[in-house]
Amino acid sequence: MKHGVAFRKFSRTSSHRMLMLRNLVTSLLEHEQIKTTLPKARDTARLAEKIITLGKRGTIPAYRKASGFVLNQSLLPKLFGTLSQRYAERPGGYTRIHKYGNRPGDNAPVAILELVDNPRDLRFEMAARSVGYDLLSKKVRTESHSRLLETGVPSISETLEKEISLGIKDRGELRTLTRLSVQKALKYRGEGDREEFVRKADDYVQTLMADPKSLKGEVEVPAADGKRVATFGRLDKVGKALPGMVRGALRLAKGALAQPKWNDQPWRKRQKLGIDRSLLDLRASSSNPVARSDA
Repeated sequence: MKHGVAFRKFSRTSSHRMLMLRNLVTSLLEHEQIKTTLPKARDTARLAEKIITLGKRGTIPAYRKASGFVLNQSLLPKLFGTLSQRYAERPGGYTRIHKYGNRPGDNAPVAILELVDNPRDLRFEMAARSVGYDLLSKKVRTESHSRLLETGVPSISETLEKEISLGIKDRGELRTLTRLSVQKALKYRGEGDREEFVRKADDYVQTLMADPKSLKGEVEVPAADGKRVATFGRLDKVGKALPGMVRGALRLAKGALAQPKWNDQPWRKRQKLGIDRSLLDLRASSSNPVARSDA
């Protein structure tokens, strides 16, 4: 009978496996965003949830348990202070896993494990840009670019107040998936975070409107007097690096964990193995008298 095989073994002994998971949890509490394989990320998230729950309790027994688990004791004030205050109103779900493709070499599935509502929260950044994208995309279907620069888009703060109270089947200014992302991103955040959210969305709208290259394609929309008016009809994807921008929202939010470009891969910078043919040709020409006479 198979007893006690509920969790992954990682081809390690019990002591080695537990020390590895403790190290990953400690790194997660320190950096709030780490990259590892997908199975390790799932087991690390399970233990990190329990450690953060101990930090929310704030009792002496909870402090002793957390102190015996976390490898870096200097992180205990952050656990029982900053993180416990951040997740005071959240009943659970303190971690988030982003699948990140496969690792070069062994093709192992890689994931990014992060604490929710961290300073580089990817969902917060992309939800803000999606709000600006949705509001602007409705305007460009009916108004020209020059007219849109004069009128602008509806108030983002008022739109958020209406969209947060709507359900899944209700119709509003935003798309259904965008509304769900906004509700999840702002559910347990304060008023200051909402102001930051509105600022990010407004900045993205201004970025799209300031660069005509971000408005792609033209469609004809019938006007009220029956004439045909040419307007810009499509926008670049949310999070895409626009002309003049160094990096897109996805790479900015991931920071140092962002996947490098193809030419920046370490294995492409290694010196190629093999024989230098130029040296062989030079040696052959020097040893061949016919080649020397011809030269």
